[in-house]
Amino acid sequence: MASTSAEIIAFLLTISGWVLVSSTLPTDYWKVSTIDGTVITTATFWANLWKTCVTDSTGVSNCKDFPSMLALDGYIQACRGLMISAVCLGFFGAVFGLIGMKCTKVGGSDQTKAKIACLAGMIFILSGLCSMTSCSLYANRITSEFFDPSFVAQKYELGAALFIGWAGASLCIIGGSIFCFSIAENSNSPRRGYAYNGATSVMSSRTKVHNSVPDKTPPKHFDKNAYV
Repeated sequence: MASTSAEIIAFLLTISGWVLVSSTLPTDYWKVSTIDGTVITTATFWANLWKTCVTDSTGVSNCKDFPSMLALDGYIQACRGLMISAVCLGFFGAVFGLIGMKCTKVGGSDQTKAKIACLAGMIFILSGLCSMTSCSLYANRITSEFFDPSFVAQKYELGAALFIGWAGASLCIIGGSIFCFSIAENSNSPRRGYAYNGATSVMSSRTKVHNSVPDKTPPKHFDKNAYV
């Protein structure tokens, strides 16, 4: 029962993490910067993995998509590939997780389901590592440009999408680790045994055999004078 509850908790954690990781791809604010006036914010610059935009004080946004994938910076291409890999791995991890859980009716025996659940955990851990690496790589580029005194272009700060990606990656790694421990719990589960009643003595065993054989001798109240 404890193993089943742990698998359910792990599945909920991994699914929540996968949803958060998937939501970071279309999120706008991977990096953000503002230009403040004397009274109001005059403009907000923000960008993600697909486009860069500017929003003025009236709320009108002007966006520009990245013109060519081959002309992009290397870190943006790496972040795109890692995030897409994280989403795909999370999908396959969810499928294997459903099959490997003990509360489902598919997957075969308990040992086979434990191996499938362990595989799902490894996939979720890999998905979380991909998302964590992507967000960390993007954040490292932002911070290095921000603290570089020789960088004269527009400087940005960390956006909300990076924190969402870090949170989702952490949930995937934690839930995947719980899935991996399910195979160890299944191998350490007690096996069904037979009760041992103790060794019987030789005399008792002979007595049981003697009592099991029917007595064919005539009754004692019949003697030889009874037949005369």
